[in-house]
Amino acid sequence: MDPKKVCEKSSAKKKMMSIELKREIIEKHEQGVQVVDLSRQYGRSTSMICTVLKQKESIKSVTPAKGLTIISKLRTSLHENMEKLLMVWVTEKQLQGDTLTQTIICEKARAIYGDLLKQTSKISIDEASEESFKASRGWFENFKKRTGILRKRKKQTSLDMFFSKRPTGESEKNVAKKAKTSEDI
Repeated sequence: MDPKKVCEKSSAKKKMMSIELKREIIEKHEQGVQVVDLSRQYGRSTSMICTVLKQKESIKSVTPAKGLTIISKLRTSLHENMEKLLMVWVTEKQLQGDTLTQTIICEKARAIYGDLLKQTSKISIDEASEESFKASRGWFENFKKRTGILRKRKKQTSLDMFFSKRPTGESEKNVAKKAKTSEDI
């Protein structure tokens, strides 16, 4: 009896397309190039090309945030306004010397989004609702990338830790010896 052949799944990983590439595809299609030819030229499936062509109005009108070339979800202008206001708030707090954590920033983002949602009555319920923005960890990480917010941490050396924990009667030489021996371990 012959051994069974194991079927290998060759599912290709979904490739993201940059906005420039999507605009180029739309432009070529408007010049008369067929969908099949576009899919061969760019190495994408015809369904992906058709999806880009269906979304051509929104793709033409979208302006990505600074530093982004790929947009996986088309976001509303409400999100952009919220992030601009949040960035102003974060900058003010940093100038005041306040410590900002991820939790504080996410809470403020939800509050700003809720305020903007109440002020803007023209947006449809489907397009934006309070439940549509959760200020998740993923959103926060992407927000940091988009805006360039960096986390500043002060690194403590072993000597700094000993000086801060040292009893009042200990001499500097004894502290340095203890730090050296603890580093050797």
